[in-house]
Amino acid sequence: MTNRLLPKLAVPRPTRHEAVRLVTDFALLTVGAVLMIYAFRTFMLPYGIAGGGVGGLALVANDWLGLAPGLTMLVLNLPILVLGYRALGGTRFLVRTAYVVVLYNLGVDTLGHVFPEGLSDDLLLMALFGGVVSGIGAGLVYRAAGTPAGTGVISRIVQLRTGLPVSQIYLVLDGSVIALQGLTFGWEAALYSVVLLFVNGLAVDYVLEGPSVVRTLTVVTNQPDVVSAVVFDTMRVGVTEWSATGMYTDEQRHILFCTVSRAEAPRLVEAIQDADPGAFTVIGHAHQRRGGLVR
Repeated sequence: MTNRLLPKLAVPRPTRHEAVRLVTDFALLTVGAVLMIYAFRTFMLPYGIAGGGVGGLALVANDWLGLAPGLTMLVLNLPILVLGYRALGGTRFLVRTAYVVVLYNLGVDTLGHVFPEGLSDDLLLMALFGGVVSGIGAGLVYRAAGTPAGTGVISRIVQLRTGLPVSQIYLVLDGSVIALQGLTFGWEAALYSVVLLFVNGLAVDYVLEGPSVVRTLTVVTNQPDVVSAVVFDTMRVGVTEWSATGMYTDEQRHILFCTVSRAEAPRLVEAIQDADPGAFTVIGHAHQRRGGLVR
């Protein structure tokens, strides 16, 4: 009986774009983890403030039992990684999140001599900077399709299983940890932890969404042709129109929609009011605009 050589299965190689994206993602994961290490060592650990979660538990364990905070976070995050792998993202989630967790948690213990500690006795200043730096780091991690694990993963799993809002789950989990921090380090430190948690969320959103530099204009008018011509002539942007009914007057109206830059919005609103003094204009904030009419 002759042996036949089995044909080799062709394994698709990643394209150049995919390779560049992978390198970029892991660069973001690395920078994000380093920023979180810096924030924890410099602004949180010396003052007993952290925005709840696994980091807050690590601070408490360090104070009560003298356990290394990074190792404590790693031990607490391991079962969370397993749960997240099964319930959320599969292999892609596991690889990127595990990379961040190991780098961040072990870096907290091994890179302590690299980052300065005790920069100031002003707890508010430390909470603000700790929230900003850790939020930027976490935002970079999220942009690269990873997570720092912790209560974020637990909240998402509970939300999927129960339908409860993530904000409420965060409030229960992080609120409980901050209360434990208050019993350990004092209620003043716990209040500053709330400040840090709030600023952290703002910084994460800023990194993920960017600055709000785009303005959306919604115009209710009876002269859609005149107003749309003014918008196009003034800003050279396209306008979308749809019909509506005024519920108070029961009259037909026209709604126009367009986007402009933040600097252009005041001039455009003035031009619209000059063209149609009866127009009703609402300016909204947006973070990005893509596609549409090219100027």
